[in-house]
Amino acid sequence: MPVLSRFYGLVVKMLFLGKEHNPPHIHVIYGEYIGAIDIRTGEMMEGDLPNKALAMMREWVGMHREELLNIWNTQEFKALPPLE
Repeated sequence: MPVLSRFYGLVVKMLFLGKEHNPPHIHVIYGEYIGAIDIRTGEMMEGDLPNKALAMMREWVGMHREELLNIWNTQEFKALPPLE
């Protein structure tokens, strides 16, 4: 699973399995916590990320939504800048 970005202890990854793995989402690791975030809505689909980590992820996904959807659709890996 390629790493798209790292910031504030969060590691953002995406599986490249194609459309059978919908809806478009990213995987986030934050220490012992994990989560799957829907790219289109910013909602946590599954996992147990703390609220502060989830809020940072929603902000980051909102900033990079178009790029994330393009990566999902083309499956061409691209590192994205961290949340500052």
